[in-house]
Parts: sequence; structure tokens; C-alpha cells
Amino acid sequence: IEGSNVGEVMSNLIARYGELKRHLYTEDGKLRNFVNVYLNDEDVRTLAQGDNTPVGEQAVISIVPAIAGGR
Repeated sequence: IEGSNVGEVMSNLIARYGELKRHLYTEDGKLRNFVNVYLNDEDVRTLAQGDNTPVGEQAVISIVPAIAGGR
């Protein structure tokens, strides 16, 4: 998926695969708390520019849902 920054890539992903939107975003358009997005192994939420962080051609964006379990 192409885009100049993380937010644009995510928007283009949702445009292509619309059914993902309800799993990734709340009704008000915010990323769900249990969904983690990483840019080259760095949590996007901790990056200074957040969703506006630029991505290069070789960037890897990973979407990882939080998993809980135990006894």
C-alpha cells in the first residue's frame, strides 16, 4: 500500500480493504486501543510525528492486535 506517511498508508489500506475499518478504528475514526501499528519495529504512537511520520519505499508497517490470555 502506498502513502507518504503512516496515516496515508492506513487510509489507503482502508480504501482498498474497507471491511478492515471496523476492526482497526472506532466509530469516531480513532485507532482502537488494542490495535498496535509499527513502522519498522517502532510503535507509531511513540514516534514524535505519530501518524504523520514519513515512510520510505522500504518501510514496513505492521498492524498487530493486542492479545491477552492466561488463567
